[in-house]
Amino acid sequence: MTTTVNLSRIHFPVTTLGPGRRIGIWFQGCSIRCPGCISMDTWVHGRGATTIDQVVEAISPWLSTADGITISGGEPFDQRKALFELLKRLRARTTAGILVFTGYPWTTISEELPYLPSLIDAIVTGPFDIDEKQTLALRGSDNQELHLMTPLGRAQFERFDRPIDERDRTFDVMFDENGDVWLAGIPARGDFRRLRNILEGEGSTLRISEDTRFPSL
Repeated sequence: MTTTVNLSRIHFPVTTLGPGRRIGIWFQGCSIRCPGCISMDTWVHGRGATTIDQVVEAISPWLSTADGITISGGEPFDQRKALFELLKRLRARTTAGILVFTGYPWTTISEELPYLPSLIDAIVTGPFDIDEKQTLALRGSDNQELHLMTPLGRAQFERFDRPIDERDRTFDVMFDENGDVWLAGIPARGDFRRLRNILEGEGSTLRISEDTRFPSL
């Protein structure tokens, strides 16, 4: 019997969260809720209920052309059973590199990873820390760590073990059936607010999902 999972959204292609054209899968629900998070809309648990069967069916048309898969959230490790089943199903269908983002520290999840041989090629661990600098690729704050788990992970993601540069200052723009616009990527501090100010200066409005309790940003 397939496992239930709560998802925020899926999208293809995503080009800003790992190399190449990737399938993006965002889990819904987060117990960590880092101050200053850009995705408060993914915090609430219990939304977007579906099944792993339905997720795999939805992304199947993309698997043959995708260069990789990126799983983020929300917090994927808050739904461990669903995450692990999804990883097993994906690995059975593709040899593309799988990258996972988690807000949990490496010490919290590392004991579980040996039981997931070759299912995760690279993983970014650690909570977003608004007081840390942001100078490293694929990371929202410098306390976060990039772990290369497999030979494929090292081949594909070692290039991201470097300082951030202009290649990383891009976003994928997604539209859903409700007309909402989603941005995929890792913004610099205050990027969303600057975008909102620009649009409002032109007479438009923009509602952002960023945790805005920190006006100094």
